[in-house]
Amino acid sequence: MRTNDLINRLCRTVTRLRASERGNVVVTFALATIPMIGFVGAAVDYSRANSAKAAMQSAVDSTALMLSKEATSLTSAQMSTKAMQIFTALLHRPEVTGISVTPTFTNETVGSFRLNLSASGTVPTSFTKVIGQNSLNITVTSQVVWGMKKLELALALDNTGSMAWSNKMTELKKAAKSLITTLKAAAPNDDSIRIAIVPFAQEVNVGTGNVNATWLNWEEWDDENGTDVSTVTCTSGKGRKRRCTTSTTWVSLPHSTWNGCVMDRDQDYDVLDTTPTTSIKATLFPTIQADSCPTSLLPLTSVKAHHGTLVSKIETMIPTGKTNVTIGLAWAWHALTPNSPLTEGTAPNSDTDKVIILLTDGENTENRWSTSATEIDARTKKVCDNVKAAGIKLYTVRVVEGNTSLLQQCATRPDMFFNVSNATQLNGVFSAIAQNLANLRIAK
Repeated sequence: MRTNDLINRLCRTVTRLRASERGNVVVTFALATIPMIGFVGAAVDYSRANSAKAAMQSAVDSTALMLSKEATSLTSAQMSTKAMQIFTALLHRPEVTGISVTPTFTNETVGSFRLNLSASGTVPTSFTKVIGQNSLNITVTSQVVWGMKKLELALALDNTGSMAWSNKMTELKKAAKSLITTLKAAAPNDDSIRIAIVPFAQEVNVGTGNVNATWLNWEEWDDENGTDVSTVTCTSGKGRKRRCTTSTTWVSLPHSTWNGCVMDRDQDYDVLDTTPTTSIKATLFPTIQADSCPTSLLPLTSVKAHHGTLVSKIETMIPTGKTNVTIGLAWAWHALTPNSPLTEGTAPNSDTDKVIILLTDGENTENRWSTSATEIDARTKKVCDNVKAAGIKLYTVRVVEGNTSLLQQCATRPDMFFNVSNATQLNGVFSAIAQNLANLRIAK
């Protein structure tokens, strides 16, 4: 073979090899782009899946809360069916397929309930199919715990004359009745939620039915309610003219004429829940025939069994008299304890929440001893501190007017003080409090 022919053949071979090398690079690059596309696509698919998961979590939480309201009355099959119906109605994500919802209801202790709810579904992929991932599975869970505590609630409501202004009493009645109705719907049984209503002005009306109660002090009432009765006494004797003298005696009116009002107890019992005893006169409650006596209080009453009674009591409230926040709060406290004068409350225990909602529309103006707002505020501050120290949760509501600083300090937490600038806002405030008291709790 000639040298030129050999050289030409070698050149052609090298050229073919060079061409093959370029082809290998193209093929290699093409193969390398497959996982790159897969990784980019996976980010898109996982983003879609996370969005769907967030929607599913919101739906499962809402489903658990809704389902728990009637869980105790449903069979296992009914609960599963209802759980699926509620969840699918709430989840507006058509890309989620193969949905499964599983409720697990347990009654661990008497009056304590737990609902675990899990939901799962599948989201098809778009890009990651190229690496064999055709779908992504999603699972979400929620747990609701309720019925673990009973509620004893006292409403200390300002019934003073200023509540007649700016439609405040009308709006208060509307808000209070709405709160009562909300709590009735949340009560699983007759004993679970009880409410006391304490209308107050300068005094509190404990009801004429307590006229014979041993915890009342009648001394001042007897001195102020009665009449002078004249008695003529005549004497005569043998050989003497008949002589007559007239004497006047104060005769108190029958206690049956009392209108039911009491004043502050002697200090410092006015800001305490000390059980009254006849052996310590200062612990007794002084009666008074108040000209501006508010409607009588209502002790703790089952919101489920006696909803109408509670609503009727709210309707009887009439604006009258001056403001003494101390006595209203003190009697709300009395309503939540088992000792005299009101004995419907339970002893402090871990299974019962005790709560007071205190509402007023003005500053303190008069109590048993003073017309100084500063002096009366000091008494109010003391009873607020004592109520909270007793483990009672205290909400305060200021309507248009009142000592903002005092009411803020009285509330258990800053978020438990409400400052209402217009009476029409009362319904929203009471609704928020009612929901806070009645809401089921999402544990996780």
